[in-house]
Amino acid sequence: MDVQGKKVTVVGLGDTAVAVVRLLLREGAYPFVSEVGRGEGVAGRCQQLDELGVPYECGGHGASAFEGAAVVIPSPGVSPSIEPIQRARAAGSAVVGEMEFAFSFCRSRILAVTGTNGKTTTTELLRALLESCGRGVVLAGNNANPFSAAVLTEPAPEFIVLEVSSYQLETSRVFRPWVGVVLNVTPDHFGRHRDLETYARVKARMFANQQRGDIAVVNHDDPRVRTMAAGSEATVWPFSLNTRLDTGLWLNGSAICLGDTHVAGVADTRLPGRHNLENVLAALSAIRAGGFDWQKALAGLRSFAGVEHRIEHVGTAGGVAFYNDSKSTNLDSLKVALESFDARVVLIAGGQGKQSDYRVLRDLVQRRVKRLILMGEDAPKIEEAFGDLVAAERAGAMDDAVRRAVAAAAPGDAVVLSPACASFDMYDNFEHRGRVFKGCVQAYLNAEGGSSAQRKEPCDEA
Repeated sequence: MDVQGKKVTVVGLGDTAVAVVRLLLREGAYPFVSEVGRGEGVAGRCQQLDELGVPYECGGHGASAFEGAAVVIPSPGVSPSIEPIQRARAAGSAVVGEMEFAFSFCRSRILAVTGTNGKTTTTELLRALLESCGRGVVLAGNNANPFSAAVLTEPAPEFIVLEVSSYQLETSRVFRPWVGVVLNVTPDHFGRHRDLETYARVKARMFANQQRGDIAVVNHDDPRVRTMAAGSEATVWPFSLNTRLDTGLWLNGSAICLGDTHVAGVADTRLPGRHNLENVLAALSAIRAGGFDWQKALAGLRSFAGVEHRIEHVGTAGGVAFYNDSKSTNLDSLKVALESFDARVVLIAGGQGKQSDYRVLRDLVQRRVKRLILMGEDAPKIEEAFGDLVAAERAGAMDDAVRRAVAAAAPGDAVVLSPACASFDMYDNFEHRGRVFKGCVQAYLNAEGGSSAQRKEPCDEA
């Protein structure tokens, strides 16, 4: 993409926008950043733009920000359908997503993963497996390291493992990963995508531009995902927890098989829950299809302990285990978490809801949950859905929630933070929420002399 000497307007001012600006400057463009918000977080990034000598506006999208822009790059969290971007498109500006823009300058082979749930665990695992194979790899995308920042890495890494959201795929036109993985599609992000079918079509763009020599890894157990790569020229690698496959990895009891050949086992992973077996099969499929050293990859799998905020074991005291699943921001994530435990669960849930019908989990909650501790905006709605099945109580803050959970738990139980909601009514993001939970649990473990799986964290609501 030729942007040298051209004005490029970046919409939104997060970490991704700053990385895009740096890449634009390297390519000789004249970036301008337009941000609708204000505040402390924005101010810090404005300082970075000042240091780079890049002009910007905050508090709204002015018409002059888009005038004469050859390209408009919306940040992933900014819908390309907002009025200022639509006007710019009508005036002749090209509207290009950050992933698409960064891809045009990428010199690394890309292994890209998308899906409603499991993206972060699968990408983290893929990175660990590649590192175990002795390959140079950087993790980027829908996480703390923007794709544009990874593209700026010198020397360029051999591989980039890319976590890809529907927001990034929404604007993709030429993006082409060497290995593309789609894990699953369940209801989410309907505020951005009209319905489930539209959302699934966006996810299918992962395979749209793949060619002969590329690899498409698909979840055979998900009917929407199973056929996504049917028209692709790529080699399709299905994986399944439920069905025997002649080609692709499948679960045969406690064995992981490739056709009739036993190639790995459930005992090779430390990750809890059946949903994580899906993530493991997806990552191993990419490794096997990519021709990497299998034994070295299995050694990496055996040492991989999981990802922060994803059913993360925080510690144990008095026979009660504590788990941080703050990444649970939708009903499917909560379902996965509850299905991961044989123990009775004291569940801490609630937050900023997504217009979810919680009642679809009534049977599972009745079978697995011992007590509900509810927080945030959707606490009344969750209590209405389950209060006749399970005793429920409200907590005003995380420290209160942990105290109530401890009081309700008995030896052999699990206290699980799995909110099924976004965090923005009380916290900066799900990471902030998870850290606060871990700090409160650590305070309890320290007082009780329990065992901890984590470094000490403060119980800080700020």
